[in-house]
Amino acid sequence: MRTVHEIEALLGRLDECVAHDLEDQDLDFAEWAGGEGAGFRRVADRAICMANGGGGVVVFGVADRVKGRNAAIRGVPPEVDLHGLKQAVYDGTDPKLTPVIEEIRVPEGTGRLVVMFVYEGFPPYTDTAGRGRVRVGKDCRPLTGSRQRKLAVSWPREDFTAETLPGWSGTLISPAAMETLRRAAARESAPADLLRLDDEALLEALGVRRGGRLTRAALLLAGTEEALRDQVPNYVWTHLRMRSETDYTDRADGNEAVAVALARILDRISARNPIDTVVDGPYHFEYRTYPETAVREALMNALCHADHRIASPILVKQYRDRIEMTNAGGLMGRTTPDNILHRAPAPRSPCLFGALARLRLVNRGTPGLHRIYSHFLMEGKAPPGIEDLDGFVRIEFRASPVFAPFRFFVADEATERGVVLTLDHLLVLHRLLGAGVVRTGEAAKLCQRSSADMEEILVGMAQDFGYLERHGEGGDAWCLTVALSERFAPVREPGRVSERDWTTAKTRVSGLMRCRAGRRQGSLSNAEVRRITGISRRQVHRLIRELVTDGQVRIAGRGRAARYRWVG
Repeated sequence: MRTVHEIEALLGRLDECVAHDLEDQDLDFAEWAGGEGAGFRRVADRAICMANGGGGVVVFGVADRVKGRNAAIRGVPPEVDLHGLKQAVYDGTDPKLTPVIEEIRVPEGTGRLVVMFVYEGFPPYTDTAGRGRVRVGKDCRPLTGSRQRKLAVSWPREDFTAETLPGWSGTLISPAAMETLRRAAARESAPADLLRLDDEALLEALGVRRGGRLTRAALLLAGTEEALRDQVPNYVWTHLRMRSETDYTDRADGNEAVAVALARILDRISARNPIDTVVDGPYHFEYRTYPETAVREALMNALCHADHRIASPILVKQYRDRIEMTNAGGLMGRTTPDNILHRAPAPRSPCLFGALARLRLVNRGTPGLHRIYSHFLMEGKAPPGIEDLDGFVRIEFRASPVFAPFRFFVADEATERGVVLTLDHLLVLHRLLGAGVVRTGEAAKLCQRSSADMEEILVGMAQDFGYLERHGEGGDAWCLTVALSERFAPVREPGRVSERDWTTAKTRVSGLMRCRAGRRQGSLSNAEVRRITGISRRQVHRLIRELVTDGQVRIAGRGRAARYRWVG
């Protein structure tokens, strides 16, 4: 939640931009309009909008499309009573909202702004006539039926998995599922004394057996298929091997307990998950097209975070070139695909999630998505795609071969320098492998960081680790150093360069020259380009000719003395 001090700092930026540019999902600027009645109704409407969007701050008295602080800050009339505003919001909302309303004194306009703090609760909220709106990005949009449904699954009022079943019955628990659960937990180094408990004691210790009664979470952990079909009828998984967008060649369905289901789905995926063998001297390293740890983590997320109140399977579609996993239940609370990397885990089913966390099968502290992203990125592969599809979440993995130079670099940094690359480092380096240059704002969006935090990370990657170079003095463009670019030159058969690698080579060379141009180091030789790209001398001549034709590069000198300089 923004503070009054932060809002006052933002007001100081109104001479350089309009207030709308400063708005976000949790911040809105609004001009006070109309008399007291109309103004009070507008305040209630904005409170409903913000509450349905996860909470936020509304600043009244600022025209959001006018540039210049003196012109934009028009203020709120002095006769508007803060207590009356709060009462109007309470009386005009259903369920009742009680925002915190404060005043900011300013020299412009009427001399005062009204700031309303709306805290997250349990939406959907409407006015007393049943009308409502919801904050989506910078806009308040109508609270349609589909949006109400999405809110309902994103903000559950109770934990479906924590509900108890009548009496204890050992026949509802599968001994085989319990052993599978113990083995999976043991592989993740769960406490040995916990795993030595008998079945009843273990379920009690995990918090899924309460007062002698089993919860639905206990069934999801180790229930029999019959018990799950009876008590959690919407829990089912489906794995399809797809021939096209609409046809499949093979299908499997199941509703076994989580650990058993996880093993079955992983086996089916592994059967079509090719291995790349990378030779490094006497050593042969094998890498799956889809890293097994990432696939396992994504499946566990789907099984754990699915909304089992909705009749929809946990669906895994395996295509020739990708895997898609979809589960019912939208992203929780205010989590979106644009902020998901650094949001603390918000489980839909705390009872089930807590038990899995004690078994080390999920992580309370670090989002599982970090592990998923990192395992793809450290092999030089594109990170997954995340979509929130109006009450459903989909994660997509794209098939790609391991990029050996980058994988060896990650390993060497850890063993030789003790540097464990963070997710931010991996995301930036991966972008530079293909794009050649990245701006601070672009990197901030990529890593889901603020511009200030991203600048600090990029400076550290340049000064502390020697990975990056800045474009000129104080510029906001960054590229890989020549030494690192040379290290990432792909190893390929002589004379063979794919169209994709050719495009990447051009982008990397032009980006490096562009970044170095501001430091009087803009030129490169044929030999340096060969080391950076891994292509032949003749191919370098062709690449440079294309860059000259594009107007990006000029050539100085001839033969081996020729230098290529950025001019674009």
